[in-house]
Amino acid sequence: MQWCEPGDASPLTLVHPAEWIYTIAQRAARSEDAGEEVPMVPASWPAILAATSALITATDHALDNRARSFAAVRPPGHHASVRRAMGFCPVNLVAVAVAHARRRGAGRALVIDWDVHHGNGTQDIVAGEPLTRFVSMHQADWYPGTGAASDDGGGNCRNLPMQPGLPRSDYVAALWSAIEAVTRDFSPDAVFISAGYDAMAGDPLGGFTLEPDDYATWISRLADRWPDTPLIATLEGGYAPERLAEGVAATVLAMS
Repeated sequence: MQWCEPGDASPLTLVHPAEWIYTIAQRAARSEDAGEEVPMVPASWPAILAATSALITATDHALDNRARSFAAVRPPGHHASVRRAMGFCPVNLVAVAVAHARRRGAGRALVIDWDVHHGNGTQDIVAGEPLTRFVSMHQADWYPGTGAASDDGGGNCRNLPMQPGLPRSDYVAALWSAIEAVTRDFSPDAVFISAGYDAMAGDPLGGFTLEPDDYATWISRLADRWPDTPLIATLEGGYAPERLAEGVAATVLAMS
């Protein structure tokens, strides 16, 4: 396994044009917003580079060892598209991980987004890509207002807009059913998770009712279905710190 150095921006160019990455860095240096609801300060750019390094290293570890890895990084990324930053997300890290894994030979990718918000940027990047399946479960009529059930992204995406306040078992069953549906004729070489924890009960930016055990259930089911398939998770949202910690811990324990 080779380490991606924290100052290395080159993995980002697998998804984002170099001139856009330069723009992000310059806006951070000037403490300018990178996009809608993406405030930046000079420390933002080193944080982006460190997050990229961590996720590339986590991806390599999972691929090299047919293992599972979790990158506990910020900023989140699933709202960022190729040339657009929004919703706290300057760059799309899960898409970078998918592109890096594909360059290493893991062609078929399953991307699961369980953040309470639709992963619109990730869908924009992977839409219509025959080697990728994308599933997003998110709160209906919530930021950023995308991800209708009828939106299949050109045939390879499955969106699950769900109402808030449902029994937690409803969310667990719905996401797993969608995963089964999109992989009925598709066996991934690697599984990627946009692991947001703002879908947990008590999060101020969502109305779902999930608990830590529910994330462990999904991980266990993924491990049972694809026991030798690398699995890489990257942290997305989650705005109640204690709840966030509980969700991440449950996920990592289930991975192990």
